[in-house]
Amino acid sequence: MPTLFERSTPNPAGYREVAPRDVAAAIPGARLIDVRDPDELRGELGHVAGVENVPLARLNVAALSKDEPLVLVCRSGRRSAQAAAALSAAGCRCIMNMTGGMIAWNEAGLPVQR
Repeated sequence: MPTLFERSTPNPAGYREVAPRDVAAAIPGARLIDVRDPDELRGELGHVAGVENVPLARLNVAALSKDEPLVLVCRSGRRSAQAAAALSAAGCRCIMNMTGGMIAWNEAGLPVQR
């Protein structure tokens, strides 16, 4: 069975895009980092169970493995795409952006925590 990274779609910016349903199917094996501010995780969209919260402004590439598969999440996919592009440019090789963010996750009816 292909890994989450192998099922993801390449993006010209150097990272890959992955659908919320594929992310949900990969839990608990996938490492998810939500780049929203902490108060957003408790808001109306909630968050994915087990996600790590590292706000975009505090994302530190030096603290991450360059080879570890990471799924980045935010509200709509914009901030996480920005983070994914920055991490890819810094040499991280297995970066994925969850397409559509928590908006798409909620629209797919996937479980959230608040």
